Amino acid sequence: MAVLEVLSYPNPFLRKHAEQVIHFDDALRQLVVDMTETMVAEDGVGLAATQVGRDLQLLLVHPTALDRDSDPDAPNVVVINPQCIWQSEEVALGEEGCLSFPGVFTQVRRPVAVRVSAVDLDQRPFELEGRGFGARALLHEIDHLRGVVMVDHLSYLARQRALKKLERNLADKKASKPGRRDKAAAV
Repeated sequence: MAVLEVLSYPNPFLRKHAEQVIHFDDALRQLVVDMTETMVAEDGVGLAATQVGRDLQLLLVHPTALDRDSDPDAPNVVVINPQCIWQSEEVALGEEGCLSFPGVFTQVRRPVAVRVSAVDLDQRPFELEGRGFGARALLHEIDHLRGVVMVDHLSYLARQRALKKLERNLADKKASKPGRRDKAAAV
């Protein structure tokens, strides 16, 4: 098990349109384990393979994102080669955050319901429905697999504010890395 590095925007890999999964092997299973560890470490409810630098149509969603009454200790839903087969005409504005945009939360307009077809780790086809936050989480992660990030859904001004916040957060994170000495402390 390993915690993987989550790529931060504007890493160009986040703009990659992921390739379909064709090899359902031990390496894929290990990636799911590692992505699960990464989600736990980062306190996320969803994670796409492209966010950890893997060119695969694979995403994980925690069951509580799909149903708030789900067991918080239940395993993540593994979604491979997802396709949106239906989304509601009704849309809603809601807050979104993203592990690739640490500390940035913004309002994004998305359909309030979605149905997705996919396969699991054993190549069994299934459909998954998300409503409310569940729809938002699924669509957000599927966007990642298409090279779309949350700021792509924002107006110019909202995007600039979000990117400025990201820039500050990444600079703060870099400055607070262990082992790095503050210039004032070095005097």
